Amino acid sequence: MKHSVVSLTINGAERQMLAAPGTTLLDVLRESQGLTGTRRGCEQGACGTCTVLVDGRTAMSCMLPVETIEGAHVETIEGLTPPQGLHPIQEAFLEGFATQCGFCTSGMIMVAAALLAKNPNPARDDVVRAISGNICRCTGYEAIIDAILDAAVRVKSASRAEAA
Repeated sequence: MKHSVVSLTINGAERQMLAAPGTTLLDVLRESQGLTGTRRGCEQGACGTCTVLVDGRTAMSCMLPVETIEGAHVETIEGLTPPQGLHPIQEAFLEGFATQCGFCTSGMIMVAAALLAKNPNPARDDVVRAISGNICRCTGYEAIIDAILDAAVRVKSASRAEAA
């Protein structure tokens, strides 16, 4: 099996790695890059636990052969988290009790980040649609939906504070 060199920008840092054909982005992130915030769930693209952003769009990293995204920009939960604390979305999840075991949380937060980047004023139905590909087995979805709506307010407030 011939390995190939794949170049990606992961959380703002350019990286090169050797990957066997069919190696998933999830395997690269967790095993060669040490970014374990992205969770391994069903490995069938059905649960959303492994969601990351690839060029600003959500992607199930367990289903994405890394050689197919040569040159892409990948953002994981580690990249979303600012060095001085939590991202407003993470704060909203924490304070809104939108995490129980936390297994699905990073995928949900990455979906929320993509949604709020595209639509800073989502309606409840927009949030429901956005997270429809993610499964949470312990909180139920109400706390997560409320946290994302709260995060929208927090992200706008943080943006205004940065601009001032």
